[in-house]
Formats: sequence, C-alpha cells, structure tokens
Amino acid sequence: MQMSEKQDPRKHAKTLLAHLGSQPLRYDGVVNTPVHRASTFVIDTYEHFLNCFEAPYRYGRESTPSSTAFEQAIATLDGAAGCVVTSSGLAAINGAILSFVTAGDHILLPDNFYGFARDFCARTLSRFGVEIEYYDPMCGAEIEKQIKDTTKILYLEAPGSLSYEVQDIGAFVAAAKKHDLITMIDNSWGTPLHLRPLELGIDISIISATKYISGHSDMMLGVISCNEKTLKPVRDTIRQLGNCAGSEELYLGLRGLRTLDVRMERHSESGLALAHWLSGHEAIKKVLHPALPESPGHENWKKYFTGCSGVFAVVLHETDRTKIAAMLDGMEIFKMGFSWGGYESLLFPEQLNPARITKPWEGDGFLLRIHPGLEDMEDLKNDLQQGLVRLTA
Repeated sequence: MQMSEKQDPRKHAKTLLAHLGSQPLRYDGVVNTPVHRASTFVIDTYEHFLNCFEAPYRYGRESTPSSTAFEQAIATLDGAAGCVVTSSGLAAINGAILSFVTAGDHILLPDNFYGFARDFCARTLSRFGVEIEYYDPMCGAEIEKQIKDTTKILYLEAPGSLSYEVQDIGAFVAAAKKHDLITMIDNSWGTPLHLRPLELGIDISIISATKYISGHSDMMLGVISCNEKTLKPVRDTIRQLGNCAGSEELYLGLRGLRTLDVRMERHSESGLALAHWLSGHEAIKKVLHPALPESPGHENWKKYFTGCSGVFAVVLHETDRTKIAAMLDGMEIFKMGFSWGGYESLLFPEQLNPARITKPWEGDGFLLRIHPGLEDMEDLKNDLQQGLVRLTA
C-alpha cells in the first residue's frame, strides 16, 4: 500500500518503529493492529461489486488490514513509494526478479548471491530463456563491461551472503542508470536502520523479515520496497503468483518492528565484540565482518551504512570434520541452524567451497557463520572459547 499519511517519515527511526502501523482509534483503542484473518470481504451492493477493483479490500490473498499496516510501516522506514509483502524472503527475491524479465532478457547477479535464489535463477529462470550472468561483487564501475543491450536487472547483495564483502553501491547505481537497468539489493543484514537503499538510487530493496524484523525465529515473511516506477509491476506479479503473507505472520512482523532498534543495538554490540576478539585467536584464519578494516569492502561499508547488524563469519584454520564436530556438538548456548536474526545465538557451518564463477575463494579453511543472539556477551564468549578449545585439542 502507499506510505501512511499519518506518520511523518522525517521522525527518528526509533520513534517511527514505536508507532508505525498502529491505528488505535480505528480499533477501539487497541494499540496493536489486530490480526485480520480473512479470505472473503462481503460487498453490500451490486454497484459496489461492479467497482470492487477500486476498493481497498476485496480478497484476502491480495490485501487485508494486517498487510496494509505492515506494508505502510516498512514503506515509511524505507522511504519507498510502497511495499509488497511475500510469504518469505526467498519469495521476495524471486518475485521481484520475475516482475521485470522475459525470455531473451539478461540479468546480472553478484557472485555472492544467496544460494537458494541462485538455484532458482539457474534452474528455473534459465529454463524460460532468461540469461543469467554473474559478476565479481567488488568490480565497481567495471560492471559496465558486462552490461548488454538485453540486460534488464542489476542485482546487489551488500554484504554478500556468507562472505560479507560490501559492494560499492554508488558505482553500480551509476552504471545501471546509464543503461536504464532495474537495480535491486538485499538489505536483510542492514535493515532500514543501517542502510537506506532507495535514497542511494536503488529501485528495489528486499528484506527477509524472517530475520531481524521478526526477531523471534517463529515466522516467515519477505518484503519488497519499491520506488514509483517499480511498485505496480512488482505488486501485479506477486498477486499473479498467488503469493501472500499470513495474517499471523504480518501481526508478528509488525510487533517485531517495535523492538527492532533495541535488539539491533545488542546484536551489533555483541557481533563487533566477538569479531574483534576472534580476529586475534590462533584458531581463526580470517574474520569476515564489514565493520572490521581488514574485511573486504570495509570502506564501502563506512561510506553507505550507518551501522551494522550482528551476524558475521569466520574462517577456521582447521578443516578436519571430526574436530569441527567436536567443537559444534559441545556448544551450550550457540546452536546450529539455517537462519539468523532471532533472539537465540546460532552457528552455521559451511565448507569453504561456495559456488563462485568470477573469482574463486582464496586458500582453504572452514567457514562458520556466527549470529550472536541477545544472551549475555561473556556467556557467548565463553561458549565459543570452550568450542575453540575442543577444536584445537
């Protein structure tokens, strides 16, 4: 839906987070927008039925008061013309791309692209005649050499999935505008609190609200924030795909926004503290955290971001699976899991051989993604310390 008229986007983010999407006078004083479980909206007259396409609500798959409240909140935070919600972050990525491509088109994806979205492009889009090409995410203005007459989309991932390098967003936007390309970026790591992509000239900002916006690891949700020229194509495509978010998920997403700022502050502090500590540990070969000077694209992070989230990665010297199992299986606070952004601390182990085409990973090692939750910092550090003792025993 369009940006809420009741909220001034110039207010500080902390204030906006506390009030966006809340309309207590509309709901008898209830401060949280209630859950609206609805498939059908009845229409009172035949005349209204004939004009139902102009009504704000006609079928639950398209919109409900729950989706309107959440979309307006995200659009205001992002400074967007509007926002479209989806059932997951992956659905948001794939749906946004599908909104602008047809057979014969060419799209440019960063070589650090999210793995499951990478699979979709390789296995599905390519079957329908869309040409997929990957680029070195650190190439900057050199991206222009890969742009063709048929190129439609330039996709950015900042920071990169698992590898956490930060692209020179301005250089890519300049090249894209020169050739009239649609630009998209995954902003799940930064969130609108630390990165405002549309203000930098990006057309579409995509967030997996499953992560930090939810904050509690109990729902799936994706958001696509659009500028004026991209909003209608995206909304139409998502509707045509039958993709929609559940009312419970939308309620939880809106509730998660209320504490996003205070949670992100804790995640950020813990992540930075652990990253600095691990950078000097003998078992650690490399720390991949955008806020560390040695991390790829650190200068770009300083240029475009106003802060950082908590999740980052390290590369271990050790590659023996038995020793890695000893480390991971004995963890008490950190658990293994595929997501991040929740209140609980998570580890994600990954053999250091991700699919790279343009520039292979340098050296060997074992990658460990670290998501510090909201637990006490010293307890998290001690848990990792004991794990590293087991690793090097």
